[in-house]
Amino acid sequence: MTYAVDIVFCIDVTGSMTPIIDQVKGNALRFYDDVQANLTEKGKNVDSLRVRVLAFRDFSADGEAALQESAFFTLPEAQADFSDFVHGLLAQGGGDAPESGLEAVALAINSPWATSGDRRRQVIVVWTDQPAQPLDPSTLPPALAGRVPADFSALTDLWENEQGPMGASSKRLILFAPDGPGWTDISGVWENVIHHPSRAGGGLSDVDYGTIVDSIGNSV
Repeated sequence: MTYAVDIVFCIDVTGSMTPIIDQVKGNALRFYDDVQANLTEKGKNVDSLRVRVLAFRDFSADGEAALQESAFFTLPEAQADFSDFVHGLLAQGGGDAPESGLEAVALAINSPWATSGDRRRQVIVVWTDQPAQPLDPSTLPPALAGRVPADFSALTDLWENEQGPMGASSKRLILFAPDGPGWTDISGVWENVIHHPSRAGGGLSDVDYGTIVDSIGNSV
């Protein structure tokens, strides 16, 4: 039995997120070992672990600078490349709350997920301390407009579609996000969602790295 796990991190990189981004940067090189140790504690064995990053701000305020996305990094082989990408993220911009988190979730759902392995787990982790902007394709750069659903209902259909990009039994969404527009809608309606509410505007200072690793381990 081979087990393939893909994790996509959707990280709010606006100014208030400096503490959590510094934490992610500090732990990027350890991430593979920490996740594997957590899984071993839980009696789980993973043959393939890949991670991808979608860093987001606010398309209305930041335009094309509102999104940085990486390819999948296979760990531990590409751990240095993963760490380099994360270290290149800067907490800035965003204008006023809310931010473009739903666009990041849509792009994460449409990731090029692994198709190998007897069993697969596809995990999206969102870190933000702000509510989400309503989806509005008119605010997006042309290259992205066709990749993001037109509204929340269409985004819900994308997540719930059993023939969609993510496997019906494989997908998990972990939200480190405040109660509020977008995130409360998701946690109230979507299946396979774990929501850890954070304090809006608090930079996720109340969320520690161990909780993140443990939530990933529990979702695999």
